[in-house]
Amino acid sequence: MLPMINDIKLSNAQIAWRAAQDIADGAYVNLGIGFPEMVAKYQPEGRQAIFHTENGLLDFGEAPAPGEEDWDLINAGKKAVTLKPGSSFFHHADSFAMVRGGHLDVAILGAYQVAQNGDLANWSTGKGGVPAVGGAMDLVHGAKRVAVLTDHVTKKGEPKLLQACSLPLTGVGCVTRVYTSLAVVDIADGHFVLREKLAAISLEDLQAVTGAELKIDGTVADLTVPEI
Repeated sequence: MLPMINDIKLSNAQIAWRAAQDIADGAYVNLGIGFPEMVAKYQPEGRQAIFHTENGLLDFGEAPAPGEEDWDLINAGKKAVTLKPGSSFFHHADSFAMVRGGHLDVAILGAYQVAQNGDLANWSTGKGGVPAVGGAMDLVHGAKRVAVLTDHVTKKGEPKLLQACSLPLTGVGCVTRVYTSLAVVDIADGHFVLREKLAAISLEDLQAVTGAELKIDGTVADLTVPEI
């Protein structure tokens, strides 16, 4: 890993903010457990997504204030949420029917690895891994669009954007856009297409920490985010 990357890379909150800017008003959205849940905090003014959670809740609101949690009201990550006017409860089988029936506009997930053809690996049974793939395998093939939030490299400095995934796959050819700590990358025609990058990193240095070729199609914009 290039020494400067840790000094310039975006925080998880900033990656989540950037992803939130691409969610359309009124979109039905599922946020993966953990880091992707942060996207809900950063919806642009005047836009409101309708959030869905696999355990059977639609159109929930923000997290309650500390001490005001109702632990009967949680999302799939077991975090307390609040209700909004029109919020709906239903059996988790109905929740997955929504997913599998193509009723979600966007699924936003984390990742261990993303391949240039859109393959996704976001679970592992190895040391410290999760016990199973869970609902992500349904989400990546049921949602109309799948986006990934991730650091550009692992803690060891190894690329997470690769020619091919080496970990067990969550889904095949399912990812359309990746928001990383250094760039915004689309997946098109079996290739990574660079759309935005941090101004502080050169294309050559970005390519050096990416495990597959970054194609250029038009102008590469600066990746700009607020201080969060």
